[in-house]
Amino acid sequence: MRTTRRNLLKAAVAGLVGSQINLKYFDYANATDKTNKIKSKFVRSTCSPNCTGACGFLAEVYKDKIVTLIQASDYPDDLYNPRGCLKGLSMTNLIYSKDRIKFPLIRTGKRGSGEFRKASWDEALDFLAENINKITKKYGSNSIALTIQVPGTGYVHKGAFVRLAKLFNWSIHHGYPQNGDLPIFWPMTFGVQSEELESLEWLNAAYTVIFGSNITKTRIPDAKQLIEAKKWGKVVVVDPDFCETAAKADEWIPIKADTDAAFALGLSKVIIDNNLFDREFLQDFTDFPILIRMDTFKRLKAKDLPHLNNFTNSLSIPAYREIYVYKDDNKFMPLNPNKLEKTKATLDVNEEVEIYGKKVRIRSVFNLLKGHLAKYTAESVSKITNIPADTIKRIAIEITKRKPLHIIYGAGNYQWYNGDLKGRAISLLPVLTGNIGISGGGISTYAGQYKIRFDLSSWWFPEEGKLNWVPYLEFLQGKGKYYPKNGIKAMIGGWGNPFEQHNMGNTLRERALNHDIEFIATYDFTMTTSCLFSDVVLPATSWYEQYELVATVLHPYLQLQKPAITPLFDSKNGLWIARELAKRLNRNYEKYFFPNLDENEATLKTIELLLKNGGYEVEGITLDKLMKGPVRLNSKAPNNRQIPFYEQRTKRIPFPPISYPAKLSDTAQFVKSGRIEFYKEEDLFIKENEQLPTHKESFVDTEYKANNSSKQKYPFRFITKNSLYRMHSTHSNNVMLNELQAFKPKIFISSHDAKLLGINRGELVEVYNDRGILRVYAEIDPGCSVNTLIFEQGWWSKFLQGKSYNSLIYPWIKPIHEIYFVPGIWEATTAWNECLVNVRKVKK
Repeated sequence: MRTTRRNLLKAAVAGLVGSQINLKYFDYANATDKTNKIKSKFVRSTCSPNCTGACGFLAEVYKDKIVTLIQASDYPDDLYNPRGCLKGLSMTNLIYSKDRIKFPLIRTGKRGSGEFRKASWDEALDFLAENINKITKKYGSNSIALTIQVPGTGYVHKGAFVRLAKLFNWSIHHGYPQNGDLPIFWPMTFGVQSEELESLEWLNAAYTVIFGSNITKTRIPDAKQLIEAKKWGKVVVVDPDFCETAAKADEWIPIKADTDAAFALGLSKVIIDNNLFDREFLQDFTDFPILIRMDTFKRLKAKDLPHLNNFTNSLSIPAYREIYVYKDDNKFMPLNPNKLEKTKATLDVNEEVEIYGKKVRIRSVFNLLKGHLAKYTAESVSKITNIPADTIKRIAIEITKRKPLHIIYGAGNYQWYNGDLKGRAISLLPVLTGNIGISGGGISTYAGQYKIRFDLSSWWFPEEGKLNWVPYLEFLQGKGKYYPKNGIKAMIGGWGNPFEQHNMGNTLRERALNHDIEFIATYDFTMTTSCLFSDVVLPATSWYEQYELVATVLHPYLQLQKPAITPLFDSKNGLWIARELAKRLNRNYEKYFFPNLDENEATLKTIELLLKNGGYEVEGITLDKLMKGPVRLNSKAPNNRQIPFYEQRTKRIPFPPISYPAKLSDTAQFVKSGRIEFYKEEDLFIKENEQLPTHKESFVDTEYKANNSSKQKYPFRFITKNSLYRMHSTHSNNVMLNELQAFKPKIFISSHDAKLLGINRGELVEVYNDRGILRVYAEIDPGCSVNTLIFEQGWWSKFLQGKSYNSLIYPWIKPIHEIYFVPGIWEATTAWNECLVNVRKVKK
């Protein structure tokens, strides 16, 4: 499968995006044979890496080969048409890649060497089952760990493996923190996993502020909505670097790196000092009126006041709720957590109250916040952020005068040790201004196809068996509260590349090479780095060779993948693999995977099951409808639009809405008042002085604590950003996209720093710290902030002289993130960017 420029051009002329293709697969003439008897056909499917796009594509197929991929442009909301980017258009580079896995493989050489022998499916599955049984007998079933990609990229086949894991009592890691994408301020503040406006709602925002998200580069299918939103609304980008989205904005605010929390708190102070907040919204939907005891720093409960005991005893509340106290018309009142009732609550309270004979100072959350913000004057925040005080005051006034306000909060901002504090501070802005639960308003996080859009428990979670959820960072560190007693000894994974993308500190490689992880199995359709470290590799179908059900966050449509071509070589879909493995592990469990149907029929039967039992969101959606095209999911908002917290705002239903697949009781415990909460009373929040959103410097509790000389030795922040050319590590081996990058991984460095270090554009440099080393080519970027090195994540090690860029990064765990554990919602999350390095030229 040799690649030449001539072949690449030949393919492009024919409309085939890509090369690195064996020409026997294609006839480049006219998608019809010389006798005009065979014509090409078009099959509607969906591109579904973990990118939030989930774009509909038409695959043009000739003689069972995909000759071109075209944007489907069949969404009922025409403004969503067309959707797609160069990654999706060039997917044939992966389907017909020289890296395509043709048949099952069993390792013969050292892990990572790429030495395998061909095996039959029976031999490979028998080998896999034998090793699972051996490790289960030796260490217990929870020493088998399942690692899968996020569910929105496909509900059926990933669900089949989750089903398998539950039946056999394996451990499992959630894909959201595995990707480093979990914005944990959401459960802390709103009690949900994450929320977002669909991108058509961007057009209804009068003012949009973007923190740490580079939409025009990483959200290409929806970037047009942002540009359209500028026609009647203002778009502001707050970013230390002059990124692509900053170039398209109405205003760029070049903030000092990692000081966003201080900026947001400074804006909040201006809003409160000038009485520009939405008083009624704060009274009825937030914890601002709730009273806090200054002796314990806990919320004042109704049962603490004898005259409220009757009310407390008469009101039936779930175990995850609590009745707190507020003040209304100079009287202490119980706050009903079962409904967001209309009140005239006093926001600013600071006085004493008698609690069972003891005088106790009480203050409202609003009063505490106002006092806390005293140090965040525009002038003091200016010194922290390098943003002029006048700009801080102006922006604060603007966001209160132009409604709806929409905040877009990106991974570049929250993938830090104190990223939760940034998110809590920034979410003050739409809350103070009452921009929650309305069209075009709110705060949104777009980080992959992570969200489960409806109830899928009937497929994913059979009644039999048990899942042992393990936080991914505990897996990497090899210890923790939920880490199995005997460790994780077998790793089974698919549709991802954890040995590359998530290989922080070379942890997985080291544990694989020293055989601490005794068995590794991977299923994928291309030979990723993770496959190279595996003991058995199973060839999976791509998303143009299978049926699958797909959903995402940026556009709320349920879509059907359809097989455009016969699965290549000996590849099989996930449901078939899970069924065959279940049969070998326990023949009685084969029945859970439609054993009497072939893999396509079984997949369609599963989709029908999901639609039947999926609840309100998929009510009325049928397989027949999906066969005809995308179908909008149901929502309680007008026209089924995706507007977060619409029911909370309009129907006064307590926070939070459900975050599938978790039970409401699991997430509602985060906001026991049933309101948006900015005051956190758990002991660790109190100990760390983080009851309210605050600004803390990066590296103090991580790099500086681990190595007190790191501040001097490693003066550069190492930032790994999402790439235009990859989705995490998917497409790292896409020859067309690599040619656009001149086949050279690059590190972006400011003109100022490059001049000081004598580094010229295109020179080979080493980025290093005590943990690892990375060799890349220098790219001088005048828009890059000083003391910052930016690397676009996802490059495989084979393109980096065998070095993993993740070897530089450490899986820090912030203890506050371990207070609760609801998988993929509140758990320890990755601080990708909490990393210090240095850089030097490579000596010739």
